[in-house]
Amino acid sequence: MNVSNERLAQIAQRFSELEARLASGTLEGDDFVKASRDYAELEPVAREAADVSAMRAELAELRDMLADPEMKAMAAEDIARIESDLPDAEARLAIALLPRDSADARPAMLEIRAGTGGDEAALFAADLFRMYERYAAEQGWKVETISMNASDIGGFKEVVANVSGTGVFAKLKFESGVHRVQRVPVTESGGRIHTSAATVAVLPEPDEVDVQIADNDIKIDIYRASGAGGQHVNTTDSAVRITHLPSGIVVTQQDERSQHKNKAKAMQVLRARLYEKMRDEAHGAEAEARKAMVGSGDRSERIRTYNFPQGRVTDHRIGLTLHKLPEILEGTGLGEMIDALIAEDQAARLAAQNEAA
Repeated sequence: MNVSNERLAQIAQRFSELEARLASGTLEGDDFVKASRDYAELEPVAREAADVSAMRAELAELRDMLADPEMKAMAAEDIARIESDLPDAEARLAIALLPRDSADARPAMLEIRAGTGGDEAALFAADLFRMYERYAAEQGWKVETISMNASDIGGFKEVVANVSGTGVFAKLKFESGVHRVQRVPVTESGGRIHTSAATVAVLPEPDEVDVQIADNDIKIDIYRASGAGGQHVNTTDSAVRITHLPSGIVVTQQDERSQHKNKAKAMQVLRARLYEKMRDEAHGAEAEARKAMVGSGDRSERIRTYNFPQGRVTDHRIGLTLHKLPEILEGTGLGEMIDALIAEDQAARLAAQNEAA
């Protein structure tokens, strides 16, 4: 997609106007928040647009210099350099101009559940949770555990957490699906390699105003907590089960001693699941096109294999294999995989946009 010089000027003007408004000191409250959000979204676009504009202007000047015999050789050399660099700059601008997922800037609800494989699957679910915790720490994000159901040998049958920070959903949204592990379980005495799995779901977390839940649309059951959790377990009715009647979504929460805290956390999870349902219904075919390259994001789809004997991690959606399994599970190497998924998604959407044009 070749962006016109007129469009470049419009981007520069809009960005300049936003800078002036924010610097004026006259914006307050919601107006300041909106202007700041618009500025943050436009800044990377304006930066790429400015680079393209400067390169095109320099190229025009250099071509004028070709008429001067004394400057011709030097100008021709610089023209070749800019003509070589300009397509890459224009491609970066085209990617920056792609429509954004409105949820990209939101925090996310991370849900990990042990799948096939029994105790080994639960241990793998715990490995995945630690991987995301470490990756989040590297990104400067905050991870708050909402609920967890531990297994007897130290893994997780299920763990749900809120991940907050800048651009959380944009980076984690392609992690949804089935993650498979191939290794010798600690419970296996014969040294045989087993295959186990865990499912990951990443849901954008909405504001309360995004998802309105009427009191008569939910059924709340209070019951006695069970399982590991301290002296309050089996002594107080603090566990909460919320059923959203129109959708049939059920959320349970019992980790907190307080019934009110459990209800608040359950409502937080319910809003995230309803918001994702609303997004899927609203996007329809658009969502299918956007996710065509990297998968649907459905938790039933196998997306990645972690092979311990060979020390490799393979993402099956884009055919990428990295022989960096320890680094990826430590969180430090996960960014390379995530960045590759984002790049593939951008390339697919850009190709679809160019084809439509």
